[in-house]
Amino acid sequence: MKRPFDNDSSLEVKAGVELPPSINPNLRRRQPQPKPTQDQLIDGIKNGDRVLLSRAITLVESRKEEDRFIAHQLMNSILPLTGNSLRIGITGVPGVGKSTFIEAFGVKLVEAGHKVAVLAVDPTSERSGGSILGDKTRMEALSRETNAYIRPTPSGATLGGVARRTRETILLVEAAGFDRVLIETVGVGQSEVMVHSMVDMFLFLALAGAGDELQGMKRGIMEMADAIVITKADGDNMNRAKLAAADMSRALNLFPKRSDGWQVPVKLSSAITGDGLDEVMTLIEAYKAHQTESRRLQQNRKKQALYWMAQSIDEKLKQHFELVVKDQQAEVANLVEAGDLNPFDAADRLIQMYEKQLREESHNK
Repeated sequence: MKRPFDNDSSLEVKAGVELPPSINPNLRRRQPQPKPTQDQLIDGIKNGDRVLLSRAITLVESRKEEDRFIAHQLMNSILPLTGNSLRIGITGVPGVGKSTFIEAFGVKLVEAGHKVAVLAVDPTSERSGGSILGDKTRMEALSRETNAYIRPTPSGATLGGVARRTRETILLVEAAGFDRVLIETVGVGQSEVMVHSMVDMFLFLALAGAGDELQGMKRGIMEMADAIVITKADGDNMNRAKLAAADMSRALNLFPKRSDGWQVPVKLSSAITGDGLDEVMTLIEAYKAHQTESRRLQQNRKKQALYWMAQSIDEKLKQHFELVVKDQQAEVANLVEAGDLNPFDAADRLIQMYEKQLREESHNK
């Protein structure tokens, strides 16, 4: 059967236009690019090469053992280049407008001369394991900025809506010269401690008239927040936003004074009109100056480093535990599901199996 355009001398192909394979039989499939070496990744990161930065992040996120070995070496190599940014965690319940706020605020930061990296942690698709929301497509204006870099990452099952390797990604973008790192969480509302443990400042976004003022008044959220921003403060919603800000300010006054002397501000903002964004930027710089002068910034980072050392140990031990008792774990799990064994005794039994296996391995050596 003759296909369209076959032997059609009237078809004109414009320069730069690539015909699909069904029309252009000479089209060759692109070969996959070879993996960059460790030195190439390091040089690329130092020079701000976004492609190599992205490939370095992908390497760090990989669960393959051979990739993890190279990733460890890479992280050790770039460590002296890190620590020069202000790390800001941004959280809030879904619908508060985190991505819209971050895009508008990120553009403001870029205009002020900063290099902005956005680590947008998205909900994970159960089918593909990929990001559902895709912040790179949602933040079109910011993604066009030369001094902005957006990295959407699926959150997986990690507590607090933080991707498994978000902390390492922070260090990589810092090494690439980004001095403002914004971490957007999924906004689960209950496990923000994971976000708080890797940032210098914790920004809580709230939405007036949607119950967020009550969410914000929960003691845990309020104690962790270094600043509160009421979003969508424009048009008919302005009066409700002002009332919500007043409610939150009164709630903050009921808490004991912070040991660092910082008084948590409540600000209004609109990503649509741009109102309030300059004030938010000013308060963030004031917070950085306050924490730096009191030496709290570096002290906090040292505590965070110890925390993540402990987290890494827990992760490694869990991985090794599951590897050693893999076969027995399935059998014990069946007993628990059938109601023949309670979960606590089941855990003790598996731990005993694990310890026995370790003793046997040590004896055989």
